Amino acid sequence: MEQLQHVAIIMDGNGRWAKAKGLPRTQGHFVGVDNVRNIAIKANDMGIKVLTVYAFSTENWKRPLEEVSYLMKLPAIFFDKFMKELMEKNIRIKMIGEMEQIPKDTAKILQRAIDKTANNTGMILNFAMNYGSHREMILAINHYAKDVLENKASLNIDEKGFEKYLMTSDLPPVDLMIRTSGEQRISNFLLWQIAYTELMFVDEPWPEFTPEKFEGYCHDFLKRDRRYGGLK
Repeated sequence: MEQLQHVAIIMDGNGRWAKAKGLPRTQGHFVGVDNVRNIAIKANDMGIKVLTVYAFSTENWKRPLEEVSYLMKLPAIFFDKFMKELMEKNIRIKMIGEMEQIPKDTAKILQRAIDKTANNTGMILNFAMNYGSHREMILAINHYAKDVLENKASLNIDEKGFEKYLMTSDLPPVDLMIRTSGEQRISNFLLWQIAYTELMFVDEPWPEFTPEKFEGYCHDFLKRDRRYGGLK
């Protein structure tokens, strides 16, 4: 799918899906882990270059400690189950966010996956973990200001120059962002990067967001007329 290089997904609705079925919220997150694999494999098979998934935001630390603790165990569950398949599919793992604030055991698991897949040349599965767009931009501004003070950068910076300071500097622009579970918010996710991204807010909660649905929404994207503020 040549015209669709980078898809970002806000994986919403795990907890509500579980509650509706009389299950604990953690069970929704557990099922959601399997679906990251399902959608990643489909995206890779479709030829998408990057899939960025919003795994844990800077605001998610406000959730109950028990739930946060469980969420921090999910990378271990995911990579224990699927690393062999990810390697076979030539998928590369990346992360945006601040690793330093993540519990050490979780950080080690993430870094091990990043290192193990570093030479893979297929799709990038990019986890936004302890990520918030406001925080990303503040860090970028601080880094740029430091470079200016050290005479490593000019005060005359353009958009392309600023993007080099963002966590996504080595990734293609986001073509399509999908949020599951019916909510119509961006939730501090990739705010700079989605200036001209096509947005889709879909009703399916993340555990019910099938590869077939994903492929259908991607094909719907290809029917859109992207003018980037101009006329065609």
